[in-house]
Amino acid sequence: MSKIDWIVLAITLLAIITYGLYKSRTTKDLDGYFLSNRSMPWPLILLSIMGTQASAITFLSAPGQAFTDGMRFVQYYFGLPLAMVVLCITFVPRFSKLRVFTAYEFLEERFDLKTRMFTSFLFLLQRGLSTGISIYAPSIILSSLLGWNIFLTNIVMGGLLIIYTVTGGARAVAYTQQLQFTIIFVGMFLAGYMIVHQLPAGIGFIDALKISGASGKLNVITTGIKDGGFDWNDRYNIFSGVIGGFFLALSYFGTDQSQVGRYLTAKNDTESKTGLLMNGLVKVPMQFFILLIGALLFSFYQFKPSPVFHNRAVEQKALATPYRDTLQAISFRYAAVNQRQNNLSIEYVKAATNQKDGREETIKDSIRQGNTAMQNLRVQYKDVIKKATPLADNNDTNYIFLRYVLDYLPVGLIGLLIAIIFMASWGSIAAALNSLASCTMIDFHQRFRRKAAHETVESSSQREYKTSRWYTFAWGFFCMIVAQFATRMGSLIEAVNVLGSLFYGVILGVFLVAFYFKKIGGSAVFWSALITEVVIVTLFFLNQNGIIGLSFLWLNVVGAGLVVILAATLQGLSVKKEASF
Repeated sequence: MSKIDWIVLAITLLAIITYGLYKSRTTKDLDGYFLSNRSMPWPLILLSIMGTQASAITFLSAPGQAFTDGMRFVQYYFGLPLAMVVLCITFVPRFSKLRVFTAYEFLEERFDLKTRMFTSFLFLLQRGLSTGISIYAPSIILSSLLGWNIFLTNIVMGGLLIIYTVTGGARAVAYTQQLQFTIIFVGMFLAGYMIVHQLPAGIGFIDALKISGASGKLNVITTGIKDGGFDWNDRYNIFSGVIGGFFLALSYFGTDQSQVGRYLTAKNDTESKTGLLMNGLVKVPMQFFILLIGALLFSFYQFKPSPVFHNRAVEQKALATPYRDTLQAISFRYAAVNQRQNNLSIEYVKAATNQKDGREETIKDSIRQGNTAMQNLRVQYKDVIKKATPLADNNDTNYIFLRYVLDYLPVGLIGLLIAIIFMASWGSIAAALNSLASCTMIDFHQRFRRKAAHETVESSSQREYKTSRWYTFAWGFFCMIVAQFATRMGSLIEAVNVLGSLFYGVILGVFLVAFYFKKIGGSAVFWSALITEVVIVTLFFLNQNGIIGLSFLWLNVVGAGLVVILAATLQGLSVKKEASF
């Protein structure tokens, strides 16, 4: 990057931190630190909810996801609007009425202590691991820019985040996310505009869409039906998106403290509901636009020289090994196919504009064959890189958008786009660390710590406030350690969602029983949740080893349904046993 880009990056990030710390002034107690004294209006709730979900992974990995697999990933969000309606009817009124700090406090009142502890533990485990992956995402940027070792970069990024989050609390998270999202949307629209603007003369936005469509990248709606039957292992289709996505969104926004904690900061439940409903309306179009950038970027590289491998730092290390000649030979063949794609794409645009010549379908087939050839060469190149640098990550999906930013954007805009990815990361990770600390303090520390007889309410509140900041620091350190093991995970946006699906269904099942099955007691739901978690993890590993075929989104449905069924069965058996005596 140029000096101007570094200046833009530094000024933007410093402005965000300064603004957040200025706005973080609140009462120095748990209500102020974790819930901002329950004073937030719905626009801030909306931005905070979206900012918590839209991490650096969203803006870094999603365009790469569309570049490689098309836009069908957007179907993952189709169940979200319906989930927001259910949350506003069921979850929000109950949480608001009880004035809880965490969602899991409700479970002790409804069931018992062990159910609350187990559910809170599942959240802490899942969110701690996911946040570690989220720290790894922006580390990719620094590693790529500066050529730093990724492990050292994780330490730098994690250290900055810990300082930022420990100091600010929930209020800093909410207000910085407000400013962050304004800058983020401006930057992403500029990136989309620049991709189209840099296309060859005479090629516009519609033409780029035609090329993406011809290459199979505009596959927004897919059915998952193959060879006359439904493919349960197909990750993204209309059925898994609406059904599996509904259960995942219901659990994420209704039971994950990183999100529940955002709308618990609202002035009242009307503000919470408005923020959630607006999130349901805005999230799908936002994700569609981010994925569209990836599809447009694919069209862009049909006209411009396309890197055979997008992680420049790893590629340079591989080229410094005896495998250099092999890599260069593949690269030359790739460039030749890329040049043919350039010519075919121009011909296709002309044929699509003048459909009378009947060449459109023939050229489309040639484009797809060329794309297949390029993909095969990319696979060969990655295999050689893996041999040349066994310890390096040879999956470059997360670097596709970043490589474009560094190679093609003008001076100044590069620094802004890099700052945007950092800001998205900081907002989501800060919210996650805040929620991890709140659960640790409220569900474990407060629940088991005995207050000294001479301790006043004020001194106890001050002590818990200070302890909460230490818990935030401890979780930040834990997530830094997780980040060190987050390599080789492929598309990070997929990795986070897969990880969440191992736990979200079970957690949701516990809450569904709590809300809708009044006669089921704590022991029945506790044991059903424990058994179901073992089943879900087993199903995941069976799927990973090819023994069964079940997409990760369906794990949310199976987990929630199995908890309800087992809890009802165990409760029924318990009642019969008592009746027999």
